[in-house]
Amino acid sequence: MATLYPPYIIERSSRGERTYDIFSRLLMDRIVFLGAPINDDVANIIIAQL
Repeated sequence: MATLYPPYIIERSSRGERTYDIFSRLLMDRIVFLGAPINDDVANIIIAQL
């Protein structure tokens, strides 16, 4: 079975280049995608990440 890797983003700034996986970069912008109903456990995990 093939391993799937998330896409990566290359961010360029005056300090140089930095690579992020797409999910980490979206989380830095506080963009969260949910694929399940929100219950107490899911809400606590999201709050901890933000």
